[in-house]
Amino acid sequence: MARLTEDASCATCCTLGGVPVRVAGALSAGCGMMRSVTGRLMLLDTASLYFRAYFGVPESVRAPDGTPVNAVRGLLDFIDRLIRDHRPDHLVACMDADWRPQWRVDLIPSYKAHRVAEEHETGPDEEEVPDTLSPQVPVIEEVLDAVGIARVGVAGYEADDVIGTFTARARGPVDIVTGDRDLYQLVDDARGVRVLYPVKGVGTLQITDEAALREKYGVDGRGYADLALLRGDPSDGLPGVPGIGEKTAAKLLAEFGDLAGILAAVDDRKAKLTPSQRTRLDEARPYLAVAPKVVRVADDVPLPDVGTEVPRAPRDPEGLRTLADRWGLGGSLERLLTTLTR
Repeated sequence: MARLTEDASCATCCTLGGVPVRVAGALSAGCGMMRSVTGRLMLLDTASLYFRAYFGVPESVRAPDGTPVNAVRGLLDFIDRLIRDHRPDHLVACMDADWRPQWRVDLIPSYKAHRVAEEHETGPDEEEVPDTLSPQVPVIEEVLDAVGIARVGVAGYEADDVIGTFTARARGPVDIVTGDRDLYQLVDDARGVRVLYPVKGVGTLQITDEAALREKYGVDGRGYADLALLRGDPSDGLPGVPGIGEKTAAKLLAEFGDLAGILAAVDDRKAKLTPSQRTRLDEARPYLAVAPKVVRVADDVPLPDVGTEVPRAPRDPEGLRTLADRWGLGGSLERLLTTLTR
């Protein structure tokens, strides 16, 4: 199923789960440009995280009517822990309005093709998602909206692109929370951009900065996209260059700087390339001409004018109470609300 975005606001005062709540107004995520973000910004790759929550929390966690809510409660617990441990000033749940944008498919038809559950002539194709996860996605969206956590997705773009654009425009440090290594390309020590990568469920995070990238991959953030497109990625349907694996790609980037430098070396008979490397890279030119646009996240997405401050009280306490009762969100939601009021 495709996962979408947007949304709304209200203001009142009440209690939920014994926690006093005060609601601040919020702008709709409908139009205009993003507001200026200073302070520490945390960007959630939401689908990546609720997939991890789904597989990390037992399906025996259910609503009163027996419907599984393991992804919902797991994600709420994860957000609670992120706010408690990292104290962001701004928080955005970034969404896939289009998980497989046509402009990427036009360039590389195999892009995520193996994950298509159903094709549509108009609108995004549906992604293959576990049967008991799909019904939880709308609940996650409703709960995030009622809490007041900004939820942003833009038609024609993936969550990665939304994250890339928020990161490019942020004026302060940025924490990107994702289980997708593609976003390593945004790591930038000079700007304070790092990736918090879940390595065990959603409870243990690996903080990835440029030193960590150089140690593991031999490249910095800017070089990671070139490394990824050269080696390929079967999980995204990216073929890569045959015979050029991760280690070879890292060595080539260390020797020639970037993809443009590598291709220049292919044309330079004095450059230190083996005959097989030269042949494979030369034959891969059609792929290498389009792969950078597919692999690199966009940084020019038309973001909505939406308040990104971490909410100190729910936006819609009455609606949130209804959701809590309907879906049995219990302690997961109460803990998050308690953290937000601190």
